[in-house]
Amino acid sequence: MAINNSQRALPATELSVAMTGSNVLIGTLLESPVIIIMDNQSTTSVALSINNVLWKTFSAGQNLILDMRGNHGIAPNFTFQVGDSFFGNGAANGSFLISYLYAKNS
Repeated sequence: MAINNSQRALPATELSVAMTGSNVLIGTLLESPVIIIMDNQSTTSVALSINNVLWKTFSAGQNLILDMRGNHGIAPNFTFQVGDSFFGNGAANGSFLISYLYAKNS
């Protein structure tokens, strides 16, 4: 299997929203991420849902970095899809941010 050396990492626009105490849309992916950073910048826990499925509850100040290049590129298509939407539910004490890099063919 040949290695694809023609892709470059590009930053996508950060997804961010202030928590309100109810379910709010953090954002929708415009590209499929290679590396994604989820950062709870609030002082209370935030329940994160992806496409309306509860995925993980982040403690106050907790962050998570997912490197989607798992298995050294054996499964380069293992990532979130364009159009996936992220929702957060937490008390009105800060923001939740999602930052990601995606691969672009040169």
